[in-house]
Amino acid sequence: MVFLYGVLLLGAGALLTGGILEQRKHYARLLGIPKRVLVNGIRGKSSITRLCAGALRGGGLVTTAKTTGTAARFIHPDGSEEPVYRKFGIANIVEQIGIVRRAAAYRPDALVMECMAVLPDLQEINQSKLIRSTIGVLCNVREDHLTEMGPTLDDVARSLSRSMPEGGICVTAEQERLEILREEAARRDCELIAVDPESVTDEEMRGFGWITFKENVAIALAVADLLNVNRQLALEGMWAAPPDPGVLQVHRYQAGRTRLRFANVFAANDPESTLMNIEQLRGQGAIGSPLHVVINCRPDRIERNGQMGALVPRVAPDRVVLIGEPTRSARAAVPTEWQDRVLDLGGKRTAEDLVKDLLTGHDGDELSVVAIGNIHGQGELLIEELAKLQLEQLR
Repeated sequence: MVFLYGVLLLGAGALLTGGILEQRKHYARLLGIPKRVLVNGIRGKSSITRLCAGALRGGGLVTTAKTTGTAARFIHPDGSEEPVYRKFGIANIVEQIGIVRRAAAYRPDALVMECMAVLPDLQEINQSKLIRSTIGVLCNVREDHLTEMGPTLDDVARSLSRSMPEGGICVTAEQERLEILREEAARRDCELIAVDPESVTDEEMRGFGWITFKENVAIALAVADLLNVNRQLALEGMWAAPPDPGVLQVHRYQAGRTRLRFANVFAANDPESTLMNIEQLRGQGAIGSPLHVVINCRPDRIERNGQMGALVPRVAPDRVVLIGEPTRSARAAVPTEWQDRVLDLGGKRTAEDLVKDLLTGHDGDELSVVAIGNIHGQGELLIEELAKLQLEQLR
């Protein structure tokens, strides 16, 4: 028995020693990367990560980056990228250690990392143990992950603030809860920089071949400025950066004599982000009238289904198309005066039937369709079927 205890103690000691040595190696790699940017927030993290990396590359800085959103990617200093391999397809913040190891091999001037933690404690560990950022980004506070970070938006703001670098700098585009962020930054001796989206001109936005927001660009420009990158060079680097696979885009399709403009807004699955995306598309003339809004419902997202139904008056579409199940969870939230515009295509339908029913009554028209809610299930079928009819991507 004594022998077994001895083996156990020796094994535990070996593991502890190995862990300490690996931690020291990880910290040494981090110190070898002078500037480390950690991007956190509710919406737009992947796009901002790419914009920051592009801006810094534009200024001649050797920059590596990693996104975590729709499709996790490791981005090399030349802008090329590759998928992040995950064993069994499961995401874990420990993967950041391997990413830092890969990045350090390039001896980069900067590393831009998207925060992949949701739980507040893990957000703090991600910052204090795994990345130790010198510049933080807290892009926005929106109504999502309330179970983990809420229940209120004030709680979400405080939870996200746990990724702020102590003694560092944090950049934000948040306005409504800016005072809370200032309080949290002061607690960490962190300088908080609030950017003004209107500092980005319409002319500068026209340089993008994909749809992004002034808030995101303003954040990336602020990060570039902190690293002494010229504004014009930063913009040129952002314009050349490839977009995230989940970026907001509008596609043109042809179905018989009907021409269709389709916007996949499934990625923005909280109400405010969804509305912002639709307003952005309208403002740029990417979508027009008649406008159909497709709400895809899921049985495990009942509350979200209702939120999307309640959003209908603010979007003011010509038709509301409900797909997935249970559609009643969204329909019940649509105000009475909008019920006559609802087309319920709930249940499990074939992809062909979804497209056929969606376009009924619009033969020869040009129709705009925006898909919101959650992509899984019938939403995926709809997108796959429309892709067969794709003509060209709008720019």
